Amino acid sequence: MRHSTARAISACLRALLSLLLPATGKRRKPQRPAAACPHLTSPTPPAPYVSPWSRPWTGPTKEEAAAFFRRQAEADAAREAHLQHERRKAAAYATLGVDYPYTYEGAPFGEDAFRATA
Repeated sequence: MRHSTARAISACLRALLSLLLPATGKRRKPQRPAAACPHLTSPTPPAPYVSPWSRPWTGPTKEEAAAFFRRQAEADAAREAHLQHERRKAAAYATLGVDYPYTYEGAPFGEDAFRATA
């Protein structure tokens, strides 16, 4: 009971104060209906949402991706086989006492370090 009475009194006070005290902020003129203002048009509705999954897939297919990774694996295997062959060749030369110019990417020395000086 007290809350409803307090709310009724505060609503009356708010109404009286809004009439007696000037409002702060920008004052606006009353709105006219849109039919009376032909220059006012209704805002255009936003574009409908288009899900990215509704478009066809533009990336590689499963077969194309598998072929790409297969080629990459074959190239890695060929590179590793070449390196293993070169290491075996260097080991065979080492058993004969000959320095083989074995280098690798990022080596701190080049092929000229193996040349014999005469």
